[in-house]
Amino acid sequence: MRQPFTRRSFLRRSLTAAGAAAAFPAIVPSRALGAGGAVAPSNRIVLGGIGVGSMGMGDLGDFLGRRECQVVAVCDVDRRHRENAKRAVDGRYQNDSCKAYLDFRELIDRGDLDAVFTALPDQWHALPAIYAARAGLDIHGQKPFARTIREGRAMCDAVHRCGRVWQTGSQQRSDGRFRRAVELVRNGRLGTILKVEVGLPTGGAHGVEPERPVPEHLDWNWWLGPAPYRPFCNFGGNSPHWDWRWIMDFSGGQLTDWAGHHIDIAQWGLGFERTGPVAVEGKGEFPADGLYDAPMRYKFVCTYANGLQMTVANDSGQGITHGAKWYGERGWILVNRGTLQAEPKEILDEVIGPNEIHVYRSDDHKGNFLECVRTRKETVAPAEIGHRSISVALLGEIAMLTGRKIRWNPDTEEIIGDPGASALLGKAYREPWTL
Repeated sequence: MRQPFTRRSFLRRSLTAAGAAAAFPAIVPSRALGAGGAVAPSNRIVLGGIGVGSMGMGDLGDFLGRRECQVVAVCDVDRRHRENAKRAVDGRYQNDSCKAYLDFRELIDRGDLDAVFTALPDQWHALPAIYAARAGLDIHGQKPFARTIREGRAMCDAVHRCGRVWQTGSQQRSDGRFRRAVELVRNGRLGTILKVEVGLPTGGAHGVEPERPVPEHLDWNWWLGPAPYRPFCNFGGNSPHWDWRWIMDFSGGQLTDWAGHHIDIAQWGLGFERTGPVAVEGKGEFPADGLYDAPMRYKFVCTYANGLQMTVANDSGQGITHGAKWYGERGWILVNRGTLQAEPKEILDEVIGPNEIHVYRSDDHKGNFLECVRTRKETVAPAEIGHRSISVALLGEIAMLTGRKIRWNPDTEEIIGDPGASALLGKAYREPWTL
């Protein structure tokens, strides 16, 4: 049966034309035009959720608590997650209207959505995001931005070309403690910055897990998606839904899990959040056998074009645990989720004047996303910044895997003079998926 011709389907078809993308940002979803206070149903931002287990369920709960949006559809490869999410949505709105999907493409192709939020294993970050952008939807995507640098660039290109609003789930950018640290550094309260340290968690190892029958509630082929096939097992827990992070086919361990937070803040303080280093070198300790193969301990040094060096290491590999620490001529500033410290302490009392640098202010990460869906302004954590933050960790991963110094051109996003290392900028996809 032929699909009805709607405003949304018209926009999707228009995006295939070469000249449409330039004009697209001016088109605002009709549901995004509501005013403050009570929001009429016709003016709410209509959302769908892709990946509604663990982090996705938390994101769903946050959006359900907001009057300015309405969730109408959910998608997950685990039937239990789909059913739980649908119950939560229907319970919130006191109806039975939420639709649940296995295939993210069916959710995106509904024709009535303004935006989606995604919380998926890293190997699934790129394809739904690109598909949603091409369908004319705005996107809130959990960090890390992408599993590979080539995926990240493809995602940025799709978001930019299609004029979409993107928010990376790196919520530290909407935390006043981190913003305060960044503004102090950016306004020279430490003088010239001499070096930067980033501390991330230490990884772990796990023995061999036996192959198990696939649970009847889980579509294992869909869960794997573009990643290489492997028999089902529990990944060290009671399900595959969490500990996939320590398996390189799906993620990069604690390094990539946390880089989108603390490396992001470190580069924000330096004003380098839309570029990257020119060289990366370091070493990692990888499990010798067993199920997990992501680096447990790691340490690499990033050199930027101005000669400044940033060291990224697991928390036992350098002087700080979690967080970002800038060292300058006049002292240092350390920020993490538990504290904001400085030496001398008086630095924290400094007043940032009205004519000094004031970085993007957001005190509500998801609220910022919804506001930008309405206004079409850039979010506090847009696609390009999310991509550049995780790119640093992915370059460190490549340097550790090859054992070689990586020379990087942040403008062209190419590794210089090392074809073997360049091959690691992307991953082959399992059929039938293509990037």
